Amino acid sequence: QVQLQESGGGLVQPGGSLRLSCAVSGRTCSTYAMAWLRQAPGKEREFVASINCSGGSSYSANSVKGRFTISRDNAENTVYLQMNSLQPDDTAVYYCAAREAPKDILIVTIAPYDNWGQGTQVTVSS
Repeated sequence: QVQLQESGGGLVQPGGSLRLSCAVSGRTCSTYAMAWLRQAPGKEREFVASINCSGGSSYSANSVKGRFTISRDNAENTVYLQMNSLQPDDTAVYYCAAREAPKDILIVTIAPYDNWGQGTQVTVSS
């Protein structure tokens, strides 16, 4: 079992930037495919971005493509989400998720992820 702890959320004005971090503990980060997902009030959980174990491949949802970048530092057991050009529609609780993936695959849907953090609130407002 792996433990995930998000940080870096907060209040930002439209057009601003934030960097979220996800600290991974309990198991070796490099054997887990990782993702960021978000859930806005009254809406279903939405896939944001994912990255494979080695960090060689990543995927972003169309809604954030060109604005958000997922990355990982396996030596530091941390996954990041750099968010630029934030808009009010980006307001949500952002969750880090993990799935053990020994074949270094890229997982681009929500269902396979079976380890979740507690989430960090991101609010975009003027």
